Amino acid sequence: MVKFRFSNSAVPFLLPALAINVAIILIPGLLTIAMAFCEWDGATAPTFVGFDNFRAIVGDPVFFSALFNNVKWTLIFLTIPIAMGLGAGSLLLIAKRGRTFLQVVYFLPVIIATVVVARVWQGMIYNPESGIVGWLKVYGLNLADPLTQPPTALYAVASVDLWHWWGFLAVIFFAAFRQVDAAQIEAAVIDGANFFQLLRYVLIPAIRPTITLMMIMTIIWSFLAFDFVYVLTQGGPAYASEVLSTLSYRYAFYNYTMGPAAAVALVISFFGLIATFFYVRIQQKEAIR
Repeated sequence: MVKFRFSNSAVPFLLPALAINVAIILIPGLLTIAMAFCEWDGATAPTFVGFDNFRAIVGDPVFFSALFNNVKWTLIFLTIPIAMGLGAGSLLLIAKRGRTFLQVVYFLPVIIATVVVARVWQGMIYNPESGIVGWLKVYGLNLADPLTQPPTALYAVASVDLWHWWGFLAVIFFAAFRQVDAAQIEAAVIDGANFFQLLRYVLIPAIRPTITLMMIMTIIWSFLAFDFVYVLTQGGPAYASEVLSTLSYRYAFYNYTMGPAAAVALVISFFGLIATFFYVRIQQKEAIR
């Protein structure tokens, strides 16, 4: 029988973190899984209903609209902000002056509360009376608030989150670029490589693991998108900007149907598990190499 000596063991240091994770992650997660198979309005006793909640959300056309919006959101954030981050990170690498200042400017939106960012964009940019959209009327561009138009609502919300997010990627990619072997960069420059060739053939391949991690995290965070959508549109108009997280919130706190809300939450977790699975497989292949 193995006896732990707490004076020389890491167990006392692990127990607080383990207890916190069990209390706020494991137990709520297990309760959510159980609730997905029950009918509960938040007041009466839960009733086991099997897969009825999953049949209910599949039969709701808003569910597929929200799922498709999540897919579009993911595709947007897998391309535009990552490309912007790579471009800005590489420019920071060659910048000789103001590098620290630019990093602060790029990173500043990330540390501003999302509610504040959303309200600033809503009032100072998208507002058709006092925002930039309203000022454009002076130049003959009579634009409506994109948050109130079904074809543009999702993209308007995504633009706010994009502005909030891309600077973080730029700083992360810049930090990764700085870890690239200087000898490789010097050799490429001596061979006559220009900036774009250096970026394509040396820098980006060298930080591929970092790019892969950021892409996996982007997929996970895209399916967790909630705050900007809820603050700016609450999923409207006409469910045009509804995503899975706001749909789950709507089921739980608008309709008081906790079972379908939990079922939608499990769907969100499913996509996160798929992304995590592929990341682990990629990491295993990199380790074998």
